[in-house]
Amino acid sequence: MHVAGRIEDYALIGDMQTAALVCRDGTVDWLCLPRFDSHAIFAGLLGTEEHGFWRLGPAHAADAEPPTAARRRYRGDSLILESEWDTPRGTVRVTDFMPPRDGAPQLIRIVEGVTGRVPMRSALRMRFSYGRVVPWVHRHEGRTVAVAGPDSVWFDTACETYGKALTTYADFTVAPGDRIAFTISWEPSHKEPPALPEPEQSLEATEDFWREWVEQCTYHGPYREAVVRSLITLKALTYAPTGGIVAAPTTSLPEEIGGVRNWDYRYTWLRDAAITLSSLLRTGYREEARAWREWLLRAVAGDPENLQIMYGIAGERELGEAELDWLPGYENSAPVRVGNGAAHQLQLDVYGEVIEALHLAHMTGLSRNDYASLLQLKLIRYLEDHWDQPDEGIWEVRGPRRHFVHSKVMAWVAVDRTIKLIESGDADGPLEKWRELRDDIHRDVCEKGYDKERNTFTQSYGSKELDASLLLIPQMGFLPPDDKRVIGTIEAIQRELSTSDSFILRYPTTGEKAGVDGLEGDEGAFLACSFWMADDLAMIGRVDEARKLFEKLLALRNDLGLLAEEWDPRLQRQVGNFPQAFSHVPLIDTALRLTASGAYGG
Repeated sequence: MHVAGRIEDYALIGDMQTAALVCRDGTVDWLCLPRFDSHAIFAGLLGTEEHGFWRLGPAHAADAEPPTAARRRYRGDSLILESEWDTPRGTVRVTDFMPPRDGAPQLIRIVEGVTGRVPMRSALRMRFSYGRVVPWVHRHEGRTVAVAGPDSVWFDTACETYGKALTTYADFTVAPGDRIAFTISWEPSHKEPPALPEPEQSLEATEDFWREWVEQCTYHGPYREAVVRSLITLKALTYAPTGGIVAAPTTSLPEEIGGVRNWDYRYTWLRDAAITLSSLLRTGYREEARAWREWLLRAVAGDPENLQIMYGIAGERELGEAELDWLPGYENSAPVRVGNGAAHQLQLDVYGEVIEALHLAHMTGLSRNDYASLLQLKLIRYLEDHWDQPDEGIWEVRGPRRHFVHSKVMAWVAVDRTIKLIESGDADGPLEKWRELRDDIHRDVCEKGYDKERNTFTQSYGSKELDASLLLIPQMGFLPPDDKRVIGTIEAIQRELSTSDSFILRYPTTGEKAGVDGLEGDEGAFLACSFWMADDLAMIGRVDEARKLFEKLLALRNDLGLLAEEWDPRLQRQVGNFPQAFSHVPLIDTALRLTASGAYGG
């Protein structure tokens, strides 16, 4: 009997349109088809085996837990997963991957005998609509197909299969040199069957794809392994047909085990996508930047005054939030949510992140797009009238709106980068007027968002609380790193928002200071904020301390180099949606900064 593993027990495979999570015991517990945001056909991650899974590994007794792999790794710099089991009868390897799509989406699993003769079993239980719908499984021209409503999933293998308890099984034995493939392919149920898979050719093509993509990376510093794995993860979170970038491929993995802070991250947050774009640009990936810019222009269209903080991966605006009450949740962390009600929040900082990304694209020589410049000017005209309003801020609080300092700082960034665009001669605008606006925002933040007595900026105007997003003040150029207010803020956050492991919380969620986000419960240390702290420490000259914190953060990655959104210092485990772009992006940025400063060991 398989139960969902710890979050860090999972590996990611994907085809740049959707992704699957594979546990250490060879069970695929999460897969949405045909897109990241489609209904899951395997939702065991958020429930039980009854909600769908596909296990492939050494045979075991029905009442025993499946054996876990002794070793697993990605094949070189790719998203091809290799898992190996050592059993009393020999060693076996399973290779899992999803080929970049040329036709139907496919998940391919190849079993290879290494030593001895190992009895194996494939157990495939498809449950459509997030585990709610049992499909009609039948044979069609020698192939197994599962159909429910608009979806069909085709299962192909040379092994004999049989059905039992609404599950499709295959029992077989592998010896050295044996290679046996299993494939599932998705197709709309009203269409002709997908082409028969060609697993070996697909494996070779997938390996070629990742090798050629990684060769574009311009970073060759001491943290290359961590940086490349993070870049591959970010690429895997990119929806190839449109250029949209999802924040994570999962929904409702909890920020607190057993808690209610469970959100759907399978959408494109402008903020997350913009910072992802920045990291890709800094490491040589211009095509992804061009594709994202085109996605942005389509999503915003002619309506920048109603800029949303997030969109669907094809630019959809309606992301209505619902709860799936038939799923008990990951380790009983309920509710399970799909959709995201934060889509229509006012978060003024996204204007700054978007314009910063467009500015970086421009500075790195991405070909000029006149509408991108026009959009930038329209966004500033909106900010002229709205920058001084309260908002929900970077963390999407569901409490009352506030004048968040980070939001004002990013509004300043938006104006500052647009001024630079005009000064370069690549756009026209009221330069003096916007220079005055930039000065007004700067003055407002320094007067209302700074606590002189404690020598720190605060989370919002008039507040005594701190917020880790304040660590971005020097990184955005709002104030120089050696400014006493910057140093005071860094040190205050270290004192008040640091865990015993020196990792950083986003803001207070417990005790007398709780309540800013309007939610019950607690959460772990937010990994992005901890990377921001390492960045800031390097910027103020405390490079040894920065390196030590960075390397502690690297040690939190799972054995495959993947990070969730947060780290629970009490349970000593990863929490939140996985893998998380907003964790891997600052990992890359901090590695680049430490490399440039020479602050690394060895």
